[in-house]
Amino acid sequence: MTTADFTADAQTILPELVELRRALHADPELGLDLPRTQQKVLDALQGLPLEITTGTRTSSVTAVLRGELPGPTVLLRGDMDALPILEETNLDFVSVNGNMHACGHDLHTAGLVGAAKLLSARQRELHGSVIFMFQPGEEGHGGAKIMLEEGLLSAAGEPPVAAYAIHVGPGPRGVFATRGGPVAAGSNQLTVKLKGRGGHGSQPHQTLDPVPAAAELVLALQSFVTRRFNAFDPVVLSITRLSTGDGAINVIPESVELAATIRTMSHDSLAVLEEGLPRVVHGVAAAHELTADVCFETLYPVTVNDAAETEAALETMREIYGEQRVALMPSPMMGSEDFAFVLDEVPGTFIGLLTSPPELPAEETEWNHSPRVVFDDSVLADQAAALAAIAFKRTAS
Repeated sequence: MTTADFTADAQTILPELVELRRALHADPELGLDLPRTQQKVLDALQGLPLEITTGTRTSSVTAVLRGELPGPTVLLRGDMDALPILEETNLDFVSVNGNMHACGHDLHTAGLVGAAKLLSARQRELHGSVIFMFQPGEEGHGGAKIMLEEGLLSAAGEPPVAAYAIHVGPGPRGVFATRGGPVAAGSNQLTVKLKGRGGHGSQPHQTLDPVPAAAELVLALQSFVTRRFNAFDPVVLSITRLSTGDGAINVIPESVELAATIRTMSHDSLAVLEEGLPRVVHGVAAAHELTADVCFETLYPVTVNDAAETEAALETMREIYGEQRVALMPSPMMGSEDFAFVLDEVPGTFIGLLTSPPELPAEETEWNHSPRVVFDDSVLADQAAALAAIAFKRTAS
């Protein structure tokens, strides 16, 4: 068979994938505990020749398909969790429980089920094994890391040689896009508490006022980022919280708290930040005779696509869909993705699939995480076929 054969097979199962996606969309769950979502996935996989295990610390599902021909193991991933967003679409299957699949994870889950069905139908022709990773807790809960700690990579008895995931987003329907190297930023956060001595607002000389120091620190942190890093290895630092509490207006506070989100594109940048930001904070605090509590935390590492695996995936998608539907991303995105934990262990690639309904005017197109974002689930056949074809071809190589 050729990889293009998957597209015809995918069209035949498209109605059931759409049905599954809409059931997931109407009943979204949050975080690491997704019992109803997990059951829908298990029901959808029933009858397939898969070895299925579920997580102990999460509602994950890991399914292994063993081909009848010798070959390596590859991994395919789909995340399952939603966001705490009140949906504002007019879809017939709109969520009414206060949560929303505003990042397309309902499509990711249904598309991965589709890939499992397509590859199961070709088990006799499949080399090696495929691990299907149905992951909870992508939205800030580190679900991929937990699945790795629970033995995901040994599910088939040997570690995978490659890993792939497809993520939907707004744009011309049916276009795939990716790039080698960094594809999504690492996510980090900084929290600071500057502690001084409060007092009456009319007597600042009798206090150790943390407010001017906090204002100075905001500027110092921005200067650190703009002067310590190469413009071609970008770092984004945004102060997103600055608070003195809710005391009276004529009272100088005892302390000021601030927090920042920080995005990075390399491990080298992260190392500089881990050492340098606390030093800047303590230096500013000392200049004002204050003390400081500082916490720098790495949430997600940089998502880095392996160059060779990415080129091979691009070649497979071009064979199936043609050059016009496969694009190279000109630059990484500054959002973060916990598939990075998998790609830190296994070479692979993270692929975007554009899914805006063609009838939707461009000015009305919303981005992921919007309460009004809409994804066209007719792409599920293409998503499932692409995942299946990439895995099928890679295990045969």
